[in-house]
Amino acid sequence: MNDRNLVRGLFLLAIALGFGLGSLNYKIGDLSHAGPGLFPLMVSGLLALIALATLVRARLVARLPLEFNPRNIGLLLLALAGFAFVSHWVNMTAGIVFMVFTAGLAASSYSWKRNALVAAGLLVVAFGFQKLLGLNLPLL
Repeated sequence: MNDRNLVRGLFLLAIALGFGLGSLNYKIGDLSHAGPGLFPLMVSGLLALIALATLVRARLVARLPLEFNPRNIGLLLLALAGFAFVSHWVNMTAGIVFMVFTAGLAASSYSWKRNALVAAGLLVVAFGFQKLLGLNLPLL
């Protein structure tokens, strides 16, 4: 099973099933009065559809070799752990910037302009969540 698309589809399906089955432990409710399990069930259902489309596509296109790059995996883990650490000890704005620029090192070509645009976009979304939805995010 050395097919990147097949492994990607199976991995997405496993995540969808894990969260979807876990959401069944909570009250689902209905669309007019949603319970705490409705949103994760809907998101996992959409993720399962994407996984199934990926699995069908894996059967129709040529196989791509599955390669692991330990350096990139380490950089992405560092970006996620650094986001949590910097967000906790400094603020979430610095955490988002750290995460984007560290994860950008794993790309095939590094672009500080692209990273700055991605960080700015994520900050706009975070500030939108804070100001429009009233979430308590430590952004500043």
